Amino acid sequence: MDQDGLRVDLLELLDGVGAHMRFEDAVADFPADAINKRPPNVDYTPWHLVEHLRLTQLDILEYVTKPDYVEREWPRDYWPEPTATASPAEFDASVEGFLADRAVLRALVEDPGNDLLAVLPNTPGHTLLREVRVVADHNAYHVGEFAILRQVMGTWPGDRSSDD
Repeated sequence: MDQDGLRVDLLELLDGVGAHMRFEDAVADFPADAINKRPPNVDYTPWHLVEHLRLTQLDILEYVTKPDYVEREWPRDYWPEPTATASPAEFDASVEGFLADRAVLRALVEDPGNDLLAVLPNTPGHTLLREVRVVADHNAYHVGEFAILRQVMGTWPGDRSSDD
C-alpha cells in the first residue's frame, strides 16, 4: 500500500493545520505575567496545560520508540503538581520541548522506512498511525482549550483580529 498520502494527512493533523489551531499560534506572545494564573473555574494554569501537552506527547513518543517503555501513572506523570509554578524560561522550555518532540514524531511519520500500519513491538496491536493520531487528537483538543483560556483571561495580543 502506498502510504504517501496518508503521511501527508497525518503530518497536517500533527501540525494542527486545516480545521485546528496550530500550537505555535496558540502560545505565541503569551504574557509572562499570566503563565501561572488560574483562569476562572479552572484548576490549572496555562503553563500546567502546556506542560501537560509536552509530557503526554513525550509519553507517546517514548511508547513508539523505546522497546523498554514503562507505562506512566495517570494523572500524576502527565501533569505538573497542582501547586507547581514556572518561570518564563521554564514556560519557554515547555514550549520548546513540545516542539522538539513533535519534530521527532514528524520525522518518524515522514520516514518511508516506517510502515505506518505495522504493529509496534511490545504493544497490544498498536501502530505508528494510531499513536500519532492519538497524540495529534489530544494536542488539538488542548491547544483549542489553551486558546479559549487565553480568551477568558484576556491574554491575546491587542492587535489580534476576531477572525483569527
